[in-house]
Amino acid sequence: MDVDLIYKIAAVGILVAVLNMLLSRAGRDEQALLTTIAGLVVVLIVIVREISELFELIRDLFGF
Repeated sequence: MDVDLIYKIAAVGILVAVLNMLLSRAGRDEQALLTTIAGLVVVLIVIVREISELFELIRDLFGF
Protein backbone atom coordinates (compact mmCIF):
# COMPACT_ATOMS: atom_id res chain seq x y z
CA MET A 1 0.00 0.00 0.00
CA ASP A 2 1.30 3.40 -0.91
CA VAL A 3 1.61 5.94 1.90
CA ASP A 4 0.71 8.68 -0.59
CA LEU A 5 -2.81 7.23 -0.84
CA ILE A 6 -3.26 7.53 2.92
CA TYR A 7 -2.08 11.15 2.81
CA LYS A 8 -4.55 11.97 0.02
CA ILE A 9 -7.47 10.48 1.93
CA ALA A 10 -6.42 12.24 5.13
CA ALA A 11 -6.12 15.58 3.32
CA VAL A 12 -9.61 15.25 1.88
CA GLY A 13 -10.96 14.27 5.29
CA ILE A 14 -9.37 17.25 7.03
CA LEU A 15 -10.56 19.66 4.34
CA VAL A 16 -14.11 18.31 4.50
CA ALA A 17 -14.13 18.45 8.30
CA VAL A 18 -13.03 22.10 8.33
CA LEU A 19 -15.55 23.08 5.65
CA ASN A 20 -18.28 21.19 7.48
CA MET A 21 -17.58 23.03 10.75
CA LEU A 22 -17.44 26.42 9.04
CA LEU A 23 -20.67 25.88 7.14
CA SER A 24 -22.48 24.46 10.17
CA ARG A 25 -21.55 27.44 12.32
CA ALA A 26 -22.70 29.78 9.58
CA GLY A 27 -26.12 28.14 9.64
CA ARG A 28 -25.78 26.45 6.27
CA ASP A 29 -26.37 22.89 7.36
CA GLU A 30 -27.60 21.68 3.96
CA GLN A 31 -24.43 22.85 2.25
CA ALA A 32 -22.35 21.28 5.02
CA LEU A 33 -24.07 17.96 4.37
CA LEU A 34 -23.49 18.25 0.62
CA THR A 35 -19.82 19.03 1.25
CA THR A 36 -19.52 15.91 3.40
CA ILE A 37 -21.19 13.77 0.75
CA ALA A 38 -18.94 15.23 -1.97
CA GLY A 39 -15.85 14.44 0.10
CA LEU A 40 -17.06 10.89 0.61
CA VAL A 41 -17.63 10.45 -3.12
CA VAL A 42 -14.13 11.76 -3.91
CA VAL A 43 -12.54 9.33 -1.44
CA LEU A 44 -14.61 6.43 -2.80
CA ILE A 45 -13.53 7.23 -6.36
CA VAL A 46 -9.87 7.20 -5.29
CA ILE A 47 -10.31 3.89 -3.47
CA VAL A 48 -12.18 2.27 -6.38
CA ARG A 49 -9.39 3.34 -8.74
CA GLU A 50 -6.79 1.74 -6.46
CA ILE A 51 -8.82 -1.48 -6.16
CA SER A 52 -9.14 -1.57 -9.95
CA GLU A 53 -5.36 -1.34 -10.29
CA LEU A 54 -4.98 -4.15 -7.73
CA PHE A 55 -7.33 -6.45 -9.67
CA GLU A 56 -5.49 -5.60 -12.88
CA LEU A 57 -2.19 -6.54 -11.25
CA ILE A 58 -3.62 -9.83 -9.99
CA ARG A 59 -5.07 -10.61 -13.43
CA ASP A 60 -1.69 -9.96 -15.07
CA LEU A 61 0.08 -12.01 -12.41
CA PHE A 62 -2.06 -15.10 -12.97
CA GLY A 63 -2.48 -14.59 -16.73
CA PHE A 64 -6.27 -14.38 -16.91
